Amino acid sequence: MLHWIWVLIVGGIIGLIAGAITHRGGSMGVVSNIIAGLVGSSLGEAILGSWGPQVAGMAIIPSIIGAVILVLIVSWIIGMINRRTA
Repeated sequence: MLHWIWVLIVGGIIGLIAGAITHRGGSMGVVSNIIAGLVGSSLGEAILGSWGPQVAGMAIIPSIIGAVILVLIVSWIIGMINRRTA
């Protein structure tokens, strides 16, 4: 049980860092940060492998890079949708 709480906390921090790097994290809430961190971690480790320091089973550097990629892709898609509806 404690492991999953730690995973959620680390995922949220990774999502927060990705939002700060991309300057698109202002509108992201806590749940969005956690989702971006967890999905970004999976994406980053699938693309780059699990090298570097690990916390809660997530390789930090590939996880942050994956979360940054995810945040950029999602914000680009949302921007495209907003332009079509405007």
